[in-house]
Amino acid sequence: MNNRKNLSIMLKSIKSHIKEVKAIFTYQIPYTPKQQALLKTLMFAALLLTINYSFGQDGNSGINAATTQVKGYFDSGCNLMYAIGAVVGIIGAIKVFNKWNAGEPDTNKVAAAWFGSCVFLVVVATVLKSFFGL
Repeated sequence: MNNRKNLSIMLKSIKSHIKEVKAIFTYQIPYTPKQQALLKTLMFAALLLTINYSFGQDGNSGINAATTQVKGYFDSGCNLMYAIGAVVGIIGAIKVFNKWNAGEPDTNKVAAAWFGSCVFLVVVATVLKSFFGL
């Protein structure tokens, strides 16, 4: 009997929450008819401009323009990867040096991990450059 009472209380609570959420999402800001007409006109004009712009594009020229832009950014991206690799290498060297001076037993494993990550970063940049023919 007590479970049914609790269940009915929970259901009433859920229903009241649903009503509150519906009230929030269905609230409409009161516009005058003149404002509504202006809003509809602006939305229609935006729709026409969007449709006109989308039909005015040529697919091949868009793809070629994107390819040219990506190629232009690629060298900068590779240089950025090399710089990040250098910073990571310096940080790794400092951490390995500190572990080595502290006499920790896993120094070789940490050194190999940091060195491997730096080599991987440089190799990925070089392989991507050669893969895309840049």
